[in-house]
Parts: sequence; C-alpha cells; structure tokens
Amino acid sequence: MSRRARVSPAEAGLPGGARRRTPGLRREEVAVLAGVGVSWYQWLEQGRDITVSPHVLDSVARVLRLSPAERRHLYVLAGLNPPPPEVDPEQRDMCAGLRRLIDAWMPYPAHIMDRYSNTVMYNDSASAVLGMRPGMPTNGLIAFFTDPLYRSRSKSWARNAPQLVAQFRAACSECPEDEGFRAVVAEARAASTEFAELWERRDIAPAGLVHKELEHPVVGTLHVESTQLRVPARPDLMIVLHTPLPEADTAAKLEWLTSPEGRRGTAYRGQGEDTSVPVL
Repeated sequence: MSRRARVSPAEAGLPGGARRRTPGLRREEVAVLAGVGVSWYQWLEQGRDITVSPHVLDSVARVLRLSPAERRHLYVLAGLNPPPPEVDPEQRDMCAGLRRLIDAWMPYPAHIMDRYSNTVMYNDSASAVLGMRPGMPTNGLIAFFTDPLYRSRSKSWARNAPQLVAQFRAACSECPEDEGFRAVVAEARAASTEFAELWERRDIAPAGLVHKELEHPVVGTLHVESTQLRVPARPDLMIVLHTPLPEADTAAKLEWLTSPEGRRGTAYRGQGEDTSVPVL
C-alpha cells in the first residue's frame, strides 16, 4: 500500500480524472497495469497464501516502480528466492567515494574489481607492491596467470592459484547465463594451461581472506592478508583490501615504500601515475 501511494496515475500512464481522497494508485489500477486479477492482487497485498510466480512479481514491481532492493524484498515477502542483486541507478556514480576509500587505505595496497574481476581502480601502494600498472592485463584473473611481474613477486602463487580459481567459479555459478563470465573463462583457458587444469577441478570456494607472501625487489619479503568486501549499493563491484601481517616487519616496509624516500628509492617509480578508470 505504501508503494502504491508513491505512484501517481499520471506517472503510471493513466488518464487524469477526478480529485482523489487518497494519493497514488488504486488496487484495481495496479492489477490492470500488471496484468493480474483484482482479487488476486488484493490477496497479494493482504499476504494470503496464494501461488506467486517471479514473472507476476516482476510485473507488480514494474508498475509500482520498485527499486532493485525493493524488488528483492518483495520476493522475500512472497517466499521466493530473490533475484541477483542489481545496481540501483541512483547509486551508479560512486567513483569519487570509492577512490577516497582506497586512497585512505594507504600505505597498504587496495584495489577495486568489477564482477568479472576486471580492475576498475587501485591505489599507489597496489602499484608499488603488487605491480598494478597501465599496460598489464585489465582482468585480474588473467593477470594472475599471465603477468610476469606479478608472478615474479608472488611467493605464494602456487598456493593461492587454486583458491582464486575456485572463488571465480563460485562467482560464475551465481550468474550461469552471463556471457561476461564465459568470455573471461574462455580467454583464461586459452592463455594459461595452468588455469585450464585448475578450472577442470570444478572446485568452489567463497570469497574471503587470502594470505599472500610477496617478494618485493627493494624491501624483500612481505606478508599481507587480502580481504574482499562488497558494497550493497554496488553489487557489481568488489573492494580488495590488503592488510599487513606481523611477519617480516611488513607494515613498516609498506610505509617506507609509499613514503617520499621509498618512492625515490624504488626501481618501479612512476607506476602509480595512471591508477584508475574514471567512470564506474
């Protein structure tokens, strides 16, 4: 009822009429616009035990102009599995806020990926420590298997590779008909026999914490913990934060690498100049 009250007859494409005692659409108007029976729609609002299909709920959501979050909530209220999260158009422009987030994580590495593991933006520490830079493969999964700079720095590469592939397969399983995931898998299989072998294992793992042991050419061994976080308003993005572990005095090394002295001393000076894609 509250959602009906938000939509005027004019917004729903209905002709104007006499002044109404209550705002918004009437039940019978929603029913007609959604292509369902008036009694059935009334029972739906009343929460009666009726048969509800995703197709009908989508029609009702369209008429009531529900946001992606409200549409998922409607599915839950109806006792159905909600559809995959969608990006709310009002939340699409979050580029500046996310840039501030990963820059505030300095001096520790942080980057943001899209649902296909394509790198969207990264901070200066990710450039200095992980080797992220213009010209490397945009897709993080493919870069993990094919970029020689990243592989030369990752002492834990062999241990992390199965977990990374299992996590990507889990992400693919959430959107089985998505051609974007299929394209990444096809490209990765063609580029790396190691990926192809791991993919055939069909292992599944949730995204979470990954312990990475790195070997930096200037400061030596680094131990970091990679954590993947999702933004509910942007389910198409994944924030990856790297936290230093106590081993090998990692925190102090990361602070030095991103200090003015460290920037002058590193052989990879200048990699952080072009560190983001301007539009998400």
